[in-house]
Amino acid sequence: MTSDIVLRTENLSRHFWGLVALSDVSFELNRGEILGIIGPNGAGKTTLINVLTGLFPPTSGSIFYENRNISMLPAHIRCRIGIVRTFQISRPLADLSLLENVMTGALFGRGLTRPLAMKKAMDVCSFMGLKDPEKPTSKLTALEIKKMEVARAVSSKPKILLLDELMAGLSADEADEIVELVRKLRSSGISVCVIEHVMRIISTLTDRVIVLEWGRKLAEGPYSEVAQNPTVIKAYLGEDAV
Repeated sequence: MTSDIVLRTENLSRHFWGLVALSDVSFELNRGEILGIIGPNGAGKTTLINVLTGLFPPTSGSIFYENRNISMLPAHIRCRIGIVRTFQISRPLADLSLLENVMTGALFGRGLTRPLAMKKAMDVCSFMGLKDPEKPTSKLTALEIKKMEVARAVSSKPKILLLDELMAGLSADEADEIVELVRKLRSSGISVCVIEHVMRIISTLTDRVIVLEWGRKLAEGPYSEVAQNPTVIKAYLGEDAV
């Protein structure tokens, strides 16, 4: 019988010399779920994604992907088996076109040949609503760059997609367009983790959230419940967010 849990951590910790960036964080991501990761700056949100995707190994604790312990697998292997992310700061390959940027996910993330990678990239661009794949990156709008970042990740055929502040720098209408895109990705079978500071987006997009503070998990549950938690209100949301 297939488990509904696609990813879980047990007492995950990451130390940088004397700094404890993550401490005993345990959580689960269900198949087909959109999970929000929220908390104040410095809470450990990006560090958590870095450890999940293999950029940093955990200092202690374990990561299980489809019941397989992947705690010490390198980042490129995690990408090949279906764990993919975007970064806070977009880094398009400036000398390449939009299509060529998206192709890199299929070429290096999946190991496809160039013709197959081009076909996959074209399909993903169409899915993402990127209508001019030959456009140079210097001509892309902020929204197109964000979509391109996601398309590059999706071209590697992820089962789990981790989005680190994808909506940052976008207008409200542009952010809403990305929200609909994330829902569309979930409908295609991808489980999603979203780091986001705009609670309007978190409240409407996610099935469930975890709250981090100083590297520890402070709370977990549907946003409607977490937003009423006095500890979370004091630590992060504030009275105005309730």
